[in-house]
Amino acid sequence: MGRTVLLYGVALAVAAFALEWLEYRYLTRLFATEIYIVLVAAGFTVLGLWAGRRLTRQAPASPFTRNDAALRSLGVTEREYEVLVLLADGCANKEIARRLEVSPNTIKTHIARLYEKLEVGRRTQAVQKARALALIP
Repeated sequence: MGRTVLLYGVALAVAAFALEWLEYRYLTRLFATEIYIVLVAAGFTVLGLWAGRRLTRQAPASPFTRNDAALRSLGVTEREYEVLVLLADGCANKEIARRLEVSPNTIKTHIARLYEKLEVGRRTQAVQKARALALIP
Protein backbone atom coordinates (compact mmCIF):
# COMPACT_ATOMS: atom_id res chain seq x y z
CA MET A 1 0.00 0.00 0.00
CA GLY A 2 2.76 2.47 0.93
CA ARG A 3 4.69 1.63 -2.22
CA THR A 4 1.65 2.37 -4.38
CA VAL A 5 1.09 5.74 -2.69
CA LEU A 6 4.76 6.58 -3.12
CA LEU A 7 4.67 5.68 -6.84
CA TYR A 8 1.55 7.77 -7.42
CA GLY A 9 3.12 10.65 -5.50
CA VAL A 10 6.28 10.54 -7.59
CA ALA A 11 4.23 10.31 -10.80
CA LEU A 12 2.15 13.34 -9.78
CA ALA A 13 5.29 15.29 -8.87
CA VAL A 14 6.85 14.52 -12.25
CA ALA A 15 3.63 15.54 -14.02
CA ALA A 16 3.41 18.79 -12.02
CA PHE A 17 7.06 19.53 -12.80
CA ALA A 18 6.45 18.89 -16.51
CA LEU A 19 3.42 21.20 -16.53
CA GLU A 20 5.36 23.94 -14.75
CA TRP A 21 8.23 23.52 -17.22
CA LEU A 22 5.87 23.84 -20.17
CA GLU A 23 4.24 26.93 -18.64
CA TYR A 24 7.70 28.41 -18.00
CA ARG A 25 8.74 27.82 -21.61
CA TYR A 26 5.47 29.40 -22.84
CA LEU A 27 5.96 32.45 -20.61
CA THR A 28 9.57 32.89 -21.63
CA ARG A 29 8.58 32.96 -25.28
CA LEU A 30 5.68 35.30 -24.64
CA PHE A 31 7.58 37.74 -22.40
CA ALA A 32 11.17 37.19 -23.56
CA THR A 33 12.16 40.86 -23.83
CA GLU A 34 10.64 41.81 -20.48
CA ILE A 35 12.33 38.88 -18.75
CA TYR A 36 15.74 39.87 -20.13
CA ILE A 37 15.22 43.48 -19.09
CA VAL A 38 14.28 42.41 -15.56
CA LEU A 39 17.27 40.06 -15.33
CA VAL A 40 19.68 42.76 -16.55
CA ALA A 41 18.15 45.31 -14.15
CA ALA A 42 18.41 42.85 -11.25
CA GLY A 43 22.01 42.11 -12.17
CA PHE A 44 22.95 45.79 -12.23
CA THR A 45 21.12 46.37 -8.96
CA VAL A 46 23.02 43.58 -7.24
CA LEU A 47 26.31 44.80 -8.76
CA GLY A 48 25.59 48.37 -7.64
CA LEU A 49 24.73 47.32 -4.10
CA TRP A 50 27.85 45.18 -3.87
CA ALA A 51 30.11 47.92 -5.27
CA GLY A 52 28.53 50.55 -3.04
CA ARG A 53 29.05 48.53 0.10
CA ARG A 54 32.57 47.57 -0.94
CA LEU A 55 33.68 51.08 -1.91
CA THR A 56 32.04 52.99 0.93
CA ARG A 57 32.83 50.63 3.77
CA GLN A 58 33.66 52.71 6.80
CA ALA A 59 35.53 51.72 9.89
CA PRO A 60 33.40 51.63 13.01
CA ALA A 61 33.35 55.00 14.68
CA SER A 62 35.59 55.21 17.70
CA PRO A 63 34.23 56.95 20.77
CA PHE A 64 34.97 60.67 20.94
CA THR A 65 37.89 61.71 23.10
CA ARG A 66 38.28 65.38 23.83
CA ASN A 67 41.62 66.99 22.98
CA ASP A 68 42.48 68.45 26.38
CA ALA A 69 45.94 69.52 25.22
CA ALA A 70 44.40 71.78 22.57
CA LEU A 71 41.99 73.21 25.13
CA ARG A 72 44.89 74.04 27.46
CA SER A 73 47.04 75.50 24.68
CA LEU A 74 44.19 77.71 23.50
CA GLY A 75 43.38 78.74 27.07
CA VAL A 76 39.69 77.78 26.84
CA THR A 77 38.06 77.77 30.27
CA GLU A 78 35.48 75.20 31.39
CA ARG A 79 32.67 77.75 31.10
CA GLU A 80 33.77 78.74 27.60
CA TYR A 81 33.88 75.06 26.72
CA GLU A 82 30.27 74.64 27.94
CA VAL A 83 29.28 77.62 25.76
CA LEU A 84 31.11 76.06 22.80
CA VAL A 85 29.26 72.78 23.22
CA LEU A 86 25.93 74.60 23.32
CA LEU A 87 26.95 76.63 20.26
CA ALA A 88 27.62 73.37 18.44
CA ASP A 89 24.14 72.19 19.44
CA GLY A 90 22.71 75.23 17.66
CA CYS A 91 21.49 77.12 20.70
CA ALA A 92 20.89 80.87 20.57
CA ASN A 93 22.55 83.24 23.04
CA LYS A 94 19.44 83.58 25.18
CA GLU A 95 18.94 79.84 25.31
CA ILE A 96 22.57 79.31 26.33
CA ALA A 97 22.16 81.98 29.02
CA ARG A 98 19.05 80.23 30.36
CA ARG A 99 20.73 76.83 30.43
CA LEU A 100 23.85 78.10 32.16
CA GLU A 101 21.87 80.49 34.38
CA VAL A 102 23.85 83.61 33.46
CA SER A 103 22.98 86.81 31.63
CA PRO A 104 22.99 87.00 27.80
CA ASN A 105 25.75 89.63 28.00
CA THR A 106 27.98 87.13 29.80
CA ILE A 107 27.35 84.64 27.00
CA LYS A 108 28.26 87.28 24.42
CA THR A 109 31.52 87.86 26.29
CA HIS A 110 32.31 84.13 26.38
CA ILE A 111 31.56 83.82 22.66
CA ALA A 112 33.76 86.81 21.84
CA ARG A 113 36.64 85.26 23.81
CA LEU A 114 36.08 81.93 22.04
CA TYR A 115 36.25 83.69 18.67
CA GLU A 116 39.56 85.28 19.68
CA LYS A 117 41.04 82.05 20.99
CA LEU A 118 39.93 80.02 17.97
CA GLU A 119 40.79 82.88 15.59
CA VAL A 120 37.40 82.86 13.86
CA GLY A 121 34.68 85.40 13.15
CA ARG A 122 31.43 83.40 13.11
CA ARG A 123 29.62 80.68 15.05
CA THR A 124 29.83 78.20 12.19
CA GLN A 125 33.56 78.79 11.85
CA ALA A 126 34.03 78.33 15.59
CA VAL A 127 32.14 75.03 15.57
CA GLN A 128 33.99 73.85 12.48
CA LYS A 129 37.41 74.68 13.93
CA ALA A 130 36.50 73.14 17.30
CA ARG A 131 35.54 69.90 15.54
CA ALA A 132 38.74 69.97 13.50
CA LEU A 133 40.75 70.32 16.73
CA ALA A 134 38.69 67.53 18.36
CA LEU A 135 37.37 69.84 21.04
CA ILE A 136 33.76 68.80 20.46
CA PRO A 137 32.22 65.70 18.85
